[in-house]
Formats: sequence, C-alpha cells, structure tokens
Amino acid sequence: MTSRVLTVCCIWFASSCRTTVQIMRALLSPLLRSRLLVLAAVLACVPPLARAQTTLSGKAAVDADWTKDAPGVRHKITVADLPPPYQTESVTNDAKVVARPAGAQLSVPPGFKIEQYAAGFENPRYLLTAPNGDIFVTESRGNEIKVLRDANGDGKPDANEKFATDGLSKPFGIAFYPPGPDPQFLYVANTDGVIRFPYRNGDLKARGPAEKLNAELSEGGLLHGGGHWTRDITFSPDGKKMYVSIGSKSNVSDDKSEDDRAKIFEFNPDGTGQKVFAWGVRNAVGIKFRPGTSDLWMSVNERDMLGDGLVPDYISRVQPGGFYGWPWYYLGAIQDPRHKGKKPELADKVLVPDVLVQSHSATLNLSFYDGGMFPAEYKGDIFAAFHGSWNKKRRTGYKIVRVPFENGKPADYYEDFVTGFVTPEANVWGRPVGITVAKDGALLFSEDGNDTIWRVSYAK
Repeated sequence: MTSRVLTVCCIWFASSCRTTVQIMRALLSPLLRSRLLVLAAVLACVPPLARAQTTLSGKAAVDADWTKDAPGVRHKITVADLPPPYQTESVTNDAKVVARPAGAQLSVPPGFKIEQYAAGFENPRYLLTAPNGDIFVTESRGNEIKVLRDANGDGKPDANEKFATDGLSKPFGIAFYPPGPDPQFLYVANTDGVIRFPYRNGDLKARGPAEKLNAELSEGGLLHGGGHWTRDITFSPDGKKMYVSIGSKSNVSDDKSEDDRAKIFEFNPDGTGQKVFAWGVRNAVGIKFRPGTSDLWMSVNERDMLGDGLVPDYISRVQPGGFYGWPWYYLGAIQDPRHKGKKPELADKVLVPDVLVQSHSATLNLSFYDGGMFPAEYKGDIFAAFHGSWNKKRRTGYKIVRVPFENGKPADYYEDFVTGFVTPEANVWGRPVGITVAKDGALLFSEDGNDTIWRVSYAK
C-alpha cells in the first residue's frame, strides 16, 4: 500500500463512526493503527466547517426524515425539486410526546457542548435576552413572563422570577423598546393585542401595570381568536417602527375572516399608523432584524394537506410590500390546486423566499448569532427552531438548524445544529420553539415537549 493511499484510507476511516475505528484497531497492523490515531487526533483539531459535509439535495432533501439528521448535515431544497400536489396522501401523524428517555443525549457539532439550562416551566415559548444578560421567557399557556438570571456566570440561572401576569393572553413575542442598551419598556404580543410594561435594566418585576396600545386590527385579526394564535413583535433598529406578525386563521381559505391575517404589519411604537408591510405570509412565527442592517427576516410555516413534500416552510428576508403567495400561490407562480383559476393578476407578483425548508418542519422562532463565543464563521448566521411535523408520514423537524451567511447573503441550504429529540420508536421528547443568544455568547433555546430550556456553548 502506497503512502498516499494509506493516508487517504486513514483519513476516511478517522472521519467515520466510532465503530469503524474499533474495527480498524482489530484488523490493521500496529503501524497502520498508529498512523490512524495520529490522523484522527489531527482531524479532531480541524474546525467543524473545514470537514467534509453531507449535503442532502433534490429528492433526497425533500423526502428526508429525522433519521437523516445529524449535526453538520446540510439540506438544500429548490423549487425545481418539489413534487406535484397530492403525489402522496396527506396524513395526520401527530407526535407522541414522551418524557426524556434515560440516557438520551442531544447531538451538536464537534467543539460544542449542550446541557439543560433550566426546567419546570409551563409551555415555555419565546426567549429574549435583556441588555444586562437576564433571560425573559414567555409561558404562553400559563399567561406568565419569567426572568432568569445567571448571577455568578456559571451558565446556570440562579434566579427564576415571575416578571408579570397582568394583562397577558397567550403571550408569545416580546421585545425591548427602544432597541439598545437602555430600554424603557417591555412590549408583549398577546394573541389579542399588544401591551407594554415599564422596564429598566435589571428589573425582575414589572414596575407598573400593563398598558394596552392601539395596535388593534379589524375582525379576523389580532383581536379575534381562531387559527394561528402566536404573534411575534420586533422594532426597527432606529426604534421608529414596530412590526407584528399575524398568522392565518385557516390552512388555505380566502374568505373574509382572513382579510387582516397572514401578514406582517408595521406600526408606530405607540400602536398607531398601521399599514401592511408584507402579505401572503401564512404564519411568520418569528421576525427579526439582522444586526447592522435594516433587513427584516422571517421564519414561516407554510400550508398543509398537499402531501408529504409540499409546501416548503421558509426563512427569508422580508421585502417591503412583498407578496408571498398565500393562499392562492406558493414559491412563485405555482397555483394551489384548491384555488385553481383564482387571482391570475397576482401570479407574477409572488416572491420566492431565500431559504426553503423541508415541508412540515414547522420552523418557529429565529435568532441571529451576534455573540462572541462561537467560532468567527458563525457570526451573523441565523439559528432557527424547528418544532416538528404532524402532516407528514415520517417525522421531520424537532431540531435547531443554522443558515450560514457570506457577504451578507444566506447560503442556499440550512444545516443541522442540534438533533436528537426523536426516539428510535419515532416518539418525541422535545419540541424546540424559542431561541436567543445569551450575553456570554452561548445559544439558548426552549422546547415545549418537556418544558425545558437548553444551552449550547463552545469551548475555545
């Protein structure tokens, strides 16, 4: 065996699974074993992004399920990859949520570490990092907002305080105003309106009662129940405008009850001056501005009941005034067969999102990485929480993914970052929802299967 061939073989084996290395130990000569171990040690020092990547594309990306997930696996889906409607039968396949199995561990890329940060919540949904480092948690089902504080900097909260219960009605998105180091209010997007509490850095309790704003919508909108109930909220970097996302009431109806839904609205910070910022957006569960820019981004759940492979969820920059197709079209001028022949004048106006996500993943909240703990190549990237499928034969989602950016533009794929919430029996013990970057640069995310919060750190 030549030196070059030996080296290639050793690299391949060293980068494969642990079982393969054990087999090599048993079969190879002492010389080969020693070279293998040296090369494995060298590879362990190579940054994760420099290693060979597995990329699922085309039909493989569209059809993949949770068994194909692993940290570093890339998923690349294009419009050309999509099947026709009803290629497969639509199914109801709700996840069976179980307690965390004994010994179950989550997987993260090499060099990273994941551990449980906090537990014992009631439906923890949204996470927000305060300027002083406190972590705010909305407990949507419990109608409470909690504050977690890591006083000694050991990566674990020492305090868990009830910030507010007054005026809350299925709260989801929260945001500090004005943006920056010295906010004066905590804004809350209830399912039935926007409220705010007076706030100063370090407050563990609301320093005043909830104030209801005039961000009211007409019938079928924010102030009326039914359909998607989560509302996200954020402010432009200059603090001049407020944005609220509102999902549809139905899967794909176009009746009057949808007139003020499936949109992202723009307001003045006091709730006045309402206008539509983007529309045809079935359910933008997460909206955030990319740091250092005026670009608003969204994480969107698309429609169901067209088969396993349709319609892709997506993560995308929001084009002001943009139309994204719902309910008549999707991903450009592809008409939903349930609305055949309707709205032909809109066909050439439908925008194609930046990053297509496997159908039924249920991408929820998103966060831009602006911390200093992770390697430099992660700076400015998106992390998103996938809550997981119900309308797909084989499960997908139930993980945290990353969308890399280069020169201000997203990659044409997303990459698995945290996996392992699905059991070998295809049950589920965690459903990621909220995500934020802690002041120390760690990544925190909530899951509402077993009501816990997790922390991902990196050892420099």
